[in-house]
Amino acid sequence: MHFWKHFLLPLSALLIAIPAVAQKLETVANFSGAMVTGVTVSHTGRVFVCYPHWGDNVPFTVAEVKNGQALAYPNAAVNKLDTHHPAACFYSVQSVVVDPKDRLWALDTGSVKLGSNVPYGPKLVCIDLTTNMITRKIFFSRSVVTPETYLNDVRFDLKRGVAGTAYITDSGAKSPNGIIVVDLASGSSLRRLGGHPSVKAEPLFTPIVEGQPLLERRLGQTPQHLKLGSDGIAISADGKTLFYCALAGRHLFGVSMAALSDKAKTEAEVEATVHDYGIKGASDGMETDASGRIYVTDYEHARVLSGQPGGPYTTIAQAAPLYWPDTLSVATDGYLYFIANELQRQANYHNGKDLRIKPYRLYRVKIDGAPVLLK
Repeated sequence: MHFWKHFLLPLSALLIAIPAVAQKLETVANFSGAMVTGVTVSHTGRVFVCYPHWGDNVPFTVAEVKNGQALAYPNAAVNKLDTHHPAACFYSVQSVVVDPKDRLWALDTGSVKLGSNVPYGPKLVCIDLTTNMITRKIFFSRSVVTPETYLNDVRFDLKRGVAGTAYITDSGAKSPNGIIVVDLASGSSLRRLGGHPSVKAEPLFTPIVEGQPLLERRLGQTPQHLKLGSDGIAISADGKTLFYCALAGRHLFGVSMAALSDKAKTEAEVEATVHDYGIKGASDGMETDASGRIYVTDYEHARVLSGQPGGPYTTIAQAAPLYWPDTLSVATDGYLYFIANELQRQANYHNGKDLRIKPYRLYRVKIDGAPVLLK
């Protein structure tokens, strides 16, 4: 509890720091089916999205967007949920990310309806975009990915280690949360910052969305504060700092990537490198660019912000349809792509009533920035 006292700041500190200079918002695609969460753009401009199994009818959990239409990727067969063979299929993909070598990675939670994940369901899957074939599956030990782990988002540093390193956030409401570090050469992984206050939901966190306190309001149950931990994640342009934030919180944190990846470092030594960058708003997605800017969503105010870590932040996208801006992706075409999916209107927050209004949308705004490509 004492840790929080060191970085709790008044919300006014955030609001004063954000002049509104929103850029032109362009619609890339509309989605009238299942709720979409993730987006990534290849170096050649191919656009990929994902749909986790949260309760909607999900015919495919990974898709490529072509001419505004989402098509199962890399094929329909691997996207068919097979509860008897979780290692063989995409079980429920929460995030898709193109790495510095222009490979697509799908982060599979192995979880349906945000419940406990199943053995061999959680995995990191690599797809070769030149052949459209799955080339690698990385699974996790139960000591690293527990049944309550929810694999949320991933970033890649291909300069660190023989074949590179991946960093994954665990946002599970019932897990200790933390950062999972994956050595891509061996496929081995370790959990870092497990249970540290910086990766946990802020105590009694109550965001205000659409003018109302956002709480879990399940039919027939007592309302509960949000408990989703480490969610947004991004790598600094120099490859030294991993930025991250809890979904249920407003602070931006950073930790040494060298410390995270060094198996000889103790947890205490890793925790000693954690830095609080202060309030940046209540965020789901996060991204960085090669010039050192950081981009964060602000779901309380339906906008996307940009600035230096620690602020001040500028509003670069804000519009009425932009309810719950989710995943961000900086592309090589100089645009920032992001999903708006009305997550806050799901039935679990409204006593069983689904208030979402389709379509969900994929937007982009011009930023004249380049992605961080550590290779």
